[in-house]
Amino acid sequence: MTTEPDDVSAGARTGEAPDPETSAVLDSPTGWVSEHIRRYLETDGEDGHDFLGFPTLLLTTRGRTSGLWRRTALIYGQDAGRYVLVASNAASANHPHWYRNLSAEPVAHVQVRTRKFVAWARTATHDERDRLWPLMTSIFPRYDEYQASTDRVIPLVLLYPTT
Repeated sequence: MTTEPDDVSAGARTGEAPDPETSAVLDSPTGWVSEHIRRYLETDGEDGHDFLGFPTLLLTTRGRTSGLWRRTALIYGQDAGRYVLVASNAASANHPHWYRNLSAEPVAHVQVRTRKFVAWARTATHDERDRLWPLMTSIFPRYDEYQASTDRVIPLVLLYPTT
């Protein structure tokens, strides 16, 4: 994933991205996540945005090897007009698939409540991560436990709405 906004393709900056609304989208294969996504979609986030007290959005990325659209629900924070995501994968030794997909193609479709938009993504720099990590742990304190449980530095992802 790029580290500077200028490194993102012109298409991503202008919101020109394939539309998962007109293509098949595969939801997370994890049962409770899939159910969460279904409720979020059916109610435009009225039932689903606040999940167990945490703000969530729907992130749709293109699979880096399959080329298929894949959707998941993630906890998010906000900073200076950007959305902040934590690529924790619940402290797994590996980055989550959505993060690896964004690393290959930094354009995503996002839904926050009723708002649907295209965004481009980049991994937060070291300094940004240091500043934003406390924001994300104030939203979901278990991120500190996840980081302590893995040798990998858990990345933060910044999503820039383009539309």
